[in-house]
Amino acid sequence: MILPRYRIAPSTIGGAGKGLFLDEDVAAGRVITAPDAIDRTYGAQELAARPDLAYASARWFEERYTLSPDWPDECYINHSFEPTGLWHLGFVFALTDLAAGTELTVDYRHLLPPGQAEDFIDTASGEKIVGFGWAESLASSTRALGRLFR
Repeated sequence: MILPRYRIAPSTIGGAGKGLFLDEDVAAGRVITAPDAIDRTYGAQELAARPDLAYASARWFEERYTLSPDWPDECYINHSFEPTGLWHLGFVFALTDLAAGTELTVDYRHLLPPGQAEDFIDTASGEKIVGFGWAESLASSTRALGRLFR
């Protein structure tokens, strides 16, 4: 679920298609998206063995993933190595005060399986987007979240 008012519009990121834009100011640390209606998670091996489950997926914890077969609006949050939002255990927090009109982005390395490369590169840097290991993802997102609430 997306908590602030928002709209889907052409992304400002080259090649990204559409993006999710805030329609109201959002204070640093505010929850922007939160999990809802998650009926199950899938193990990484299960997903790899079941190509019929090839929908948008996101890592939630350890090697457990959720699937989005219907492409909800949260799927329009694009990647950035300098994101406006922080992905932490399925929640997205505003990393700074965000003005209405800001495109919401997160670092996809937190959502991908460890070592898996995204099918596209980061347009700003030209670098590959490769999933963090679980411990690295949790440690770095926890530190970033802690800095938000000092």
